[in-house]
Amino acid sequence: MRWEDLIVADPDVAHGAARIRGTRILVSVVLDNLAAGLSEALILESYPTLTLEGIRAAVAYAAELTRERLLPMPAAV
Repeated sequence: MRWEDLIVADPDVAHGAARIRGTRILVSVVLDNLAAGLSEALILESYPTLTLEGIRAAVAYAAELTRERLLPMPAAV
């Protein structure tokens, strides 16, 4: 599975934010849920149109973004 197959952006949907293909579920929503400690099963239960592949594509997309752009980080001590 390639994230490019499942992650899309359209300026006419969700203000152009990255989302899971065929849904209005934003990648950021999936990542926020994972970061909050929710299990994949609970996320899938909360978003019936989402698939496990969609969750994994969102994570892969986020990983790709970290290779392309770094955010300011606190200095390591």
